[in-house]
Amino acid sequence: MIMHNRNAQRAALMALFVFAFAAAAFAQSGATRPRRVSPEASTVQNPTTNPTPTPVPRTTAQTATPPRSAAATSAANSSGDTTRAYALLQQKQYDAALKEAKQIAAAAPQNEEAWKIAGFAEFNLKQYKEAAIDLQRALELQRAAGSEDANTVDALAQAYARTEEFEKALPLLVTATTRAGAAQPDAALLYYRGLAEYRTGKQADAERSFNVAVKADPKNAASHFYLGRIAYERNGTDAAIQALNRATQSDPRFAEAWTLLTYAYLRRAAAAGGTGPKADADYLNAIRASETLLKLRPDEASAALNAQALVGAQQYARAAAALERFGTNPNAQGPTLYLLGVAHSRAKNMPKATAALERAAAKTPDDANIYRELGYAYEVAKQYAKALAAYEKGAALAPNDADFKENAERIRPFAK
Repeated sequence: MIMHNRNAQRAALMALFVFAFAAAAFAQSGATRPRRVSPEASTVQNPTTNPTPTPVPRTTAQTATPPRSAAATSAANSSGDTTRAYALLQQKQYDAALKEAKQIAAAAPQNEEAWKIAGFAEFNLKQYKEAAIDLQRALELQRAAGSEDANTVDALAQAYARTEEFEKALPLLVTATTRAGAAQPDAALLYYRGLAEYRTGKQADAERSFNVAVKADPKNAASHFYLGRIAYERNGTDAAIQALNRATQSDPRFAEAWTLLTYAYLRRAAAAGGTGPKADADYLNAIRASETLLKLRPDEASAALNAQALVGAQQYARAAAALERFGTNPNAQGPTLYLLGVAHSRAKNMPKATAALERAAAKTPDDANIYRELGYAYEVAKQYAKALAAYEKGAALAPNDADFKENAERIRPFAK
């Protein structure tokens, strides 16, 4: 077998991991083994792919009845009486209020108050697409009459944001958060503004809005989360960790924040070369974060992230145990089985490593990293013909990877 500097190799693997947005740094054991590159890239998805925003502090549109417009204060409006519909909305009888308001709007399409009540009722029923349509109609009628209503604007902005129509939401949110002479803008509206800016590619504007939001409400977990995400995406790992810790402190059940926090700790450990006191501390923090995530969301993806943190901390048996119940599922994903095989391999349980890696290869046959690990497992078991076949398969998939060719040539004399 070829001897090599394991610490230098480990540092190189960590650098590869950071470049590829991988989430965990896989530590090598102390034993001499064929030289391999990092397995992370095939096991980890990009952690910043549009995680679902957590609900933000409730705003007027969600919790209270909007004030009636001046035109609607009469019990018998010339375009239709909305008094009963408004009373039902006040009583939080949203279905009944919606039905009543829709009947009025059908009979009197120019009645902006009826469209507004319908929109607010739909918003509170979480029918955001329908709410946006009716609130937009109300706003158009208000503007035509020269009496734009702030509550309608604010609710419509949020309805558009919740249906991810961010281009439509953004100008309304700018209006809602910059009214002259108004009190301090609502933190939730500032969050939605930041979200709309973020999702329309205005990163600097989004960061400013999220910062104002957390100044208005220091416990606005969603804004802290996006500040962390923006920092993570520009490789500001320390700032990301700080913001994400604030997000999880503000909302301990915010699964997406725990997920990205785990990635951030693992990235920082990788940047430290995967070794030493600083890296060890970050691995332990990643384990704690991923364990919380696993309690909140006990699924295969969470278990895989937890296992990656455990492998990074060289707790290989625990990593294998974390994945075992998912790995035994016939529908287990290829990356999960690969990670399970890596954990067993590092724990020197080669029969289980081989079984998991063979299943991983069957699930994702085009992943060269699987054949690197599988070839090594076969080689340790002295199944040289199978090891050679695995290395050659990897070389075919990654022809520029010298390790596959080197490993194949080394064992070729024994594969007879």
